[in-house]
Amino acid sequence: MIVPDLYDYLSSLGGSEFKGYVISLFTVTAGLSRPFSGKLADRIGRIPVMIFGAVVCFVVGFLYPLLSTVWAFLLLRFLHGFSTGFKPTGTAAFIADIVPAHRRGEAMGYSGLFSSLGMAAGPGIGPKITAMFGIDMMFYTSSFLALLSVLILIGMKETLTEKEPFSFQLLKIKTTDIFEPLVIHPSVLMLFTTFSFGAALTLMPDLAIYVGFSQGNKGIFFTVFVFSSLLIRILAGKASDRYGRVIVLKWAALAIVIADLMVAFTMTQPMLIASSVVFGIAVGMNTPTIYAWTIDLSNQKARGRGLATMYIALEIGIGLGAFISGYIYANDITQLKTAFVVAAGLAFVGFLFLQFGLVKRKKATIL
Repeated sequence: MIVPDLYDYLSSLGGSEFKGYVISLFTVTAGLSRPFSGKLADRIGRIPVMIFGAVVCFVVGFLYPLLSTVWAFLLLRFLHGFSTGFKPTGTAAFIADIVPAHRRGEAMGYSGLFSSLGMAAGPGIGPKITAMFGIDMMFYTSSFLALLSVLILIGMKETLTEKEPFSFQLLKIKTTDIFEPLVIHPSVLMLFTTFSFGAALTLMPDLAIYVGFSQGNKGIFFTVFVFSSLLIRILAGKASDRYGRVIVLKWAALAIVIADLMVAFTMTQPMLIASSVVFGIAVGMNTPTIYAWTIDLSNQKARGRGLATMYIALEIGIGLGAFISGYIYANDITQLKTAFVVAAGLAFVGFLFLQFGLVKRKKATIL
């Protein structure tokens, strides 16, 4: 909801040169918090971790209108990252606990379907609320929705059977809490393929305005992108359960390459819509399959840690995509092509990573 307006809001505060930090600062904190969220999800429970992430989103949404300087804004973006650093880790571990292994990909597809519905509605509704009632009301609406998430979580039943009370000793992080070597392959692939998403989050609002969309519709890319990913998430999840994770991920990586190149050469509104559709299909194939693959490879008693490792790679990929693409772009629309060609190149490296035998597994559910 808030992403499409953040760039103009930052510019209004006098920080247009910091556009690349809007997403990258958020992902830095999300990545740094993953080892904590993974460890806590495995020790105190999935639901407390999810609640903490949702509460952060609720609180920070109220603070955006109150702290109206460039540096305060950047600090809030940094703190806001704790929401994503905690909530998805607990959610994925919760789902893994309650779903049979042979339907794991399908389950991640359904989970992605509902998160995508929210992600589709947000960018479409946010700018319209801003246009009608002002940006403060848009921030408050986002915060209110986060509060509804907290209320839902409070009524859910914990799935971790052997849990312990929270103590500050649990916040002492060891190397083994940061990196789970069992999930190195899906994590590396996640890094290469999410660079493109970081670039899209940063640059697509400006591209939408450039090709003629109004300020109120500058989130059109995200709306079309997410809606086009809805059905494919379930189909790709089921396909990965039946045919294997890697074959689905190869096609997904190639689709991301094509989507990036389409965005790079977008000059009209129909071209932007078409690239949004392909981008959505590509990400819809990629994300639930990587999630399921990560759970396949994780130690059952340390699923939170395995998922946290994969999510760290996700945050690094998105963060680097946002920062590097913002640096290349430098508010010059002619440089947008270069930014997305670079993103396409990295997604193709992800395809090569899978294609040339870097993944060696014998289980049919993985290969």
